[in-house]
Amino acid sequence: MAEDPYEVGRGGSRAFWADSVADAIEARDPDEPIVIKGGVSPSGVPHIGHFNEIMRGYYVAEALRDRGHEVRQVFTADDKDRLRAVPRQLADLDWNVVGLGEVDAGALGRNLGKPYTDIPDPFGCCDSYGAHFTTLLRKSAELVGVDVEFVSNTELYADGEFEPVTRRVLERADRARDVLAEYQNKVDDDYVPFLPQCADCGKITEGVTAVDLDAGEVEYVCEDVEAGDQTIEGCGHEGTATLRDGKLPWRFEWPAQWEILGVDFEPFGKDHAEGSWPSGEDVAENVLDIQPPVPMVYEWFTLDGEPLSSSSGNVITVDEVLDILEPEVFKYFFVKDPRKQRDFSVENVDQLVDEFDRFERRYFGDADGSEDEVELAERAYPMVVDEPSEEQVRIPYTFAAVLGMTDDPEQREQIARKEGHIPDDAPDWAVEQALARVERAQEWASLTNNEFNYELKRAEMPDVSFDDATAAALDELADFIAEGHDGEAIQSEIYETAKRNDIDISEFFSAGYRLLFDDTEGPQLGTFIAKLDREFVVERFRRNE
Repeated sequence: MAEDPYEVGRGGSRAFWADSVADAIEARDPDEPIVIKGGVSPSGVPHIGHFNEIMRGYYVAEALRDRGHEVRQVFTADDKDRLRAVPRQLADLDWNVVGLGEVDAGALGRNLGKPYTDIPDPFGCCDSYGAHFTTLLRKSAELVGVDVEFVSNTELYADGEFEPVTRRVLERADRARDVLAEYQNKVDDDYVPFLPQCADCGKITEGVTAVDLDAGEVEYVCEDVEAGDQTIEGCGHEGTATLRDGKLPWRFEWPAQWEILGVDFEPFGKDHAEGSWPSGEDVAENVLDIQPPVPMVYEWFTLDGEPLSSSSGNVITVDEVLDILEPEVFKYFFVKDPRKQRDFSVENVDQLVDEFDRFERRYFGDADGSEDEVELAERAYPMVVDEPSEEQVRIPYTFAAVLGMTDDPEQREQIARKEGHIPDDAPDWAVEQALARVERAQEWASLTNNEFNYELKRAEMPDVSFDDATAAALDELADFIAEGHDGEAIQSEIYETAKRNDIDISEFFSAGYRLLFDDTEGPQLGTFIAKLDREFVVERFRRNE
């Protein structure tokens, strides 16, 4: 029996979960190369939830490589699976997400029940629907610098890789039925663990009527298939299929992949842990007579508090994430304990960046942390950043968003240097990378329409004038800001200053907005002012040009 998937990577003396998983793999004394696998059906737009499996495998692979092992990280595109439903959204190879109205949705509907690799690419750029969305997943890995070998199930079937294990499953059909009956109610004495592809309509069907293992063939009738809450109609064709002209059901196909690819470790979501994994382990041990790989369960992500779902359209792609985050920050997100559910909050992504910056400083000994936090940084940081360098410069993310309110690149650098965020001796490459964060933070501000999504009139003061009372109140507020108070204190002082000078509070806020944005409204003024460079705010509220 394999290890408990809920316990692998948990506990022990390791600060980094990937090291604990590597320990479990080494305990089996596997042959090399050690094979780490993930997989997904290329059913639609790949999002960060799909990427979870790639990154969990990546860190375990890196931990093993650090110990001198040769590692092969593979990711199967389960593209022989049938299309069960038409997705709400699709994406071209430039990551432009489109609705079904912008492609031939009718063509997709007519291809329900067929393997993904037998369905035309809706965008006409790849060999098939399956190839298109596998390409997007491959590009996701390339964007963050993770080297993964993608393997097509369709190609494995066509090349005969599945044929010996398929034959063995059918030879042991009685045993296979007994095992599967423990997990599925619909298994009866007539059940055959093989899904032929209809030679007439091309759909994957379940209507096997006879098996001839000497000829390596099955006879079938193309029957209706239940897919969730809908029925995919069969064409009624009666035919014969070879063992390459179809596929194993998922609960047999997954263990078959372990044998074919020699898998030593595979992470998977909790949906599999409570369903496919127990049956897969049973099939591996009692039907195929193989040892299942070391397993590990990971929790799902949510997106801004809601489940990631391609069908509902609540997704964010790796490409979209990298519009607002550096690749290393995104990779850091997967360093965290995989058994805890995480929310990827676009609105609060600045907090993730701040976490990463502290993580980085701990690695270089420039930030305090617990013993475990320091050890985690020492182990995981070199896997997150390709070439660690103490000369690396990070501008705080929210201050980068402030700089993004100014379009002039030279002025951005000047302000960042004046505020101490870019050292005088920083090399040019480090300055360039530091300022690249500004563009990402600016995109974040625009995407979330937050307090930084305004044009700050930094180059010249707006053409404004105030009565004597307002002018005096602005001078008082400038003096207070110059003392270095936090945002909450400044917000409170705005009210007090207006009250002392007998000024309508809304008009006093408008005065501040006019000085900063040449507008009469904006973000919460006090907290926003505290995030700006103090000298600029003081001079502006004193109305100095």
